[in-house]
Amino acid sequence: MKQIKIIIERSKNLFAAYAENVEGIYGAGDTVAEAKQSINDAIELYKKYNENVPSILLDNYEIIYKFDTQSLLSYYKGVFTNAALERITGINQKQFQHYATGLKKPRSKQSKKIEAALHTLGQELLAVEL
Repeated sequence: MKQIKIIIERSKNLFAAYAENVEGIYGAGDTVAEAKQSINDAIELYKKYNENVPSILLDNYEIIYKFDTQSLLSYYKGVFTNAALERITGINQKQFQHYATGLKKPRSKQSKKIEAALHTLGQELLAVEL
């Protein structure tokens, strides 16, 4: 299945979103949920009102959301504390504070470490039964 990669970035006032691999798909919202809905609306409008629709939008596709580290930490700040993130990643809490505020950007290796830890946590949670 083809993938549409949507980049979500936190700005001062909102979450902006755009398609990395399809020209002309943009969205925004006060929350990530609003930005995602805006992207879905943009895709539907793009398909409805453009003559030359890219083939990726004509077939079955899935939407993949990609965050920068600052945006991800901002979005999930009520879910993950810096202490919790340190426990699952091994990265110092102070570093997470720097990443969350935008004071510093993680190196690629650090970003991959955070991503891998979150995916591992997600897999563990999917295996839980109550």
